[in-house]
Amino acid sequence: MTRSHPAFAVTMTVAASLASLLVAGPASATTYSVDLAHTSVIFKVRHLVSKATGRFAKFQGTIDIDPDKRDAVKVTGSIDVASIDTEEPKRDAHLRGADFFDVARFPQITFSAGSLSEINADKTKARLHGDITIHGVTKPIVLDVEWLGTVTDPWGNKKAGFDATTTLSRKDFGLTWNKTLETGGLLVGDEIEIELHVEVGEDKAN
Repeated sequence: MTRSHPAFAVTMTVAASLASLLVAGPASATTYSVDLAHTSVIFKVRHLVSKATGRFAKFQGTIDIDPDKRDAVKVTGSIDVASIDTEEPKRDAHLRGADFFDVARFPQITFSAGSLSEINADKTKARLHGDITIHGVTKPIVLDVEWLGTVTDPWGNKKAGFDATTTLSRKDFGLTWNKTLETGGLLVGDEIEIELHVEVGEDKAN
């Protein structure tokens, strides 16, 4: 069975948070929301001698940024764990069950962040620091975020794009299911690679 992670929610909000941070804005805090139609939350995990890939299809996130405080952001996000998709229905059902995410008890992965570090000179890269809760366990998380730019779309909406990556240990969150191979190795790896491709839009109400 492959393992996937909520790093999505985390990641998504993460990327979004850096986005608002790097985008020039008014003198007061501005809120940006994740564009679900143009955002991908992807995970990869070792399986036997290759890597299996999956995604989460349902999530949400917002980012508040004050242009006068470039090293501080407020990011919140959540992901619907039942929306996990590895393009293999039986595997997805196993991942939703008690051996893995146990969505009946822990239906969401949540993420919050409030600071950036190691911002580069042109403010296109930084590390986003926050906390993520998976399977009822909360741990600190750091994402490497890259700002891809800002643009106003044909309908006058201000948009920003980001990529974000991180790696989590599934065992840290009590996700320990595995099978021992005849050769002595394990069926599923512990490290989960998370890859986020995020587009956010400025909330019109702000």
